[in-house]
This record gives sequence, structure tokens and C-alpha cells, in this order.
Amino acid sequence: MNRAGERCVLALGALIALTGARAPAPRPILVPDVSQHEVILRQGFTGADLLLYGAILTPEGHRAGADYDIVVVLEGPANPMVLREKRRVAGMWVNADSTTLRSVPGFYAVASTRPIDKIVDERTAAIYELGLDSLQLSPGETVDPAVQKRFSTGLVDLMGRKGLYGQNQNGVTITDQVLYRARIALPSSVQPGIYTAETFAISQGRVLTSAVARVEVKKEGFEKAVADYARHQAFSYGLLAVAVSVLMGWVAGRLFARR
Repeated sequence: MNRAGERCVLALGALIALTGARAPAPRPILVPDVSQHEVILRQGFTGADLLLYGAILTPEGHRAGADYDIVVVLEGPANPMVLREKRRVAGMWVNADSTTLRSVPGFYAVASTRPIDKIVDERTAAIYELGLDSLQLSPGETVDPAVQKRFSTGLVDLMGRKGLYGQNQNGVTITDQVLYRARIALPSSVQPGIYTAETFAISQGRVLTSAVARVEVKKEGFEKAVADYARHQAFSYGLLAVAVSVLMGWVAGRLFARR
């Protein structure tokens, strides 16, 4: 089961558990959009600043009111990843423990109207993966929870320092109780793929509705040609890369030899 399927099952279970406890709040209507639906990776790309915005209305089409919180999550393509821990032995850094994670987003950023722990409880945050502390990095094997936590924390810290993971707990503003907006920066190191911008409307600790907009990050021109060649002709690309390296080394050696 993929990440979306697991989330739906957990959310359904939480909804069933809450049924009968109290009358459900009216579901608002979300109309999300993104300032750029395409981000082109070209030579000299230094990053992009995305504006995620939209409207939140009641089912009758009126202003949603001040009792709603908005959380926006921008997530990049997920892939398996092997993490290796470095350990200092006899003055040298060597590989020590390792673990495999089945589903690691290449990019993850969340913005909210206020701190997430003030909006939802830990269980709800975990179900919908709201916040870096609730990001579900599924292990590919059975590991000790403490070890898994250590690796997950290290990965989130590493990706955060690269600008690929981030959290802004006051990053969403709501204007006139109907229009919301948030800015999320994509660094120059983002990978191509389909990114999902999911908006959640939350009231009294419950996720009432969500809506998704998509952003495609892709390469064009020379960068795309090189990437396609490397993917489809990996062996010859490797030989070419080695040949270019040898040639550049020879040229550099000749230039320095003349001095």
C-alpha cells in the first residue's frame, strides 16, 4: 500500500472512532492554486519561490470564519533510501550502522496558520503527516524503534540543512476570513518530478477537508538531454564521464608543465 493509501486507512479509522462523540463540523470548501504549475530546471537555476494560495468557504459559499486553521504541505516525489551512519574509529570516519527507508520525500515543506501542536493532536498530525516530527519514513526492515528514530531525526536534520525540508509554523495568512496564502521556497538542488501541494482545513482539532494542487519540476534543453542519456545509456555515459575526466586531467597537466 502506498503512502496515500495508508493515510486514507488511518484517517477512516479516526473518523469512525469519533462518530457519535460529537456532531461533525460543517465541511468547508477549499479552492487551492499555485503561482507556478511548472518549474523548469535550466543551467544557472538558483531556486524558485512558490506562492500557494486559495479560498476557504462554507458549503453555502460564505466566508469560512476565524475558527478554521489552514495547513499547507508541499511534498516532492518519494523514493527508497539507504542511510549509513558514520562513526569515528582510530581517527578515521567509517561506515557503521545502516538502515533502509522505503519512502523518503525528496522535498517536504509545511506552512500553517499557527504551531501545528496547537492545531491538532499528535495522532492526527501523524495520520496526515503534518509537520517534520510527524513525517512517516517507513523502514524497509524490522529495526529497533530507538534506532529508527535516530536515523529519521538525522535524515530530517540533513535535508533541512540542504533546504529540502522545512517548517514555517506561522507561514499561512488568512485575509478577510476567506483568502489564504503561503510562500514556500524551492532550492536549486530540487529533483525533477511531480510535487503535490495539499491544503488542509482544520477546526477544533479535526481535519475537515483537503484539496490538492500539483507542480511539475522538470528539466529542459541541454540539462534534459544529459539526464536522459545518463538514465537510458548508463554504461556509455559512465565511460564518457571517465574519458572527459582523463582528458581534462591531461590538459591541466600540459598547461602546468609549460609554466
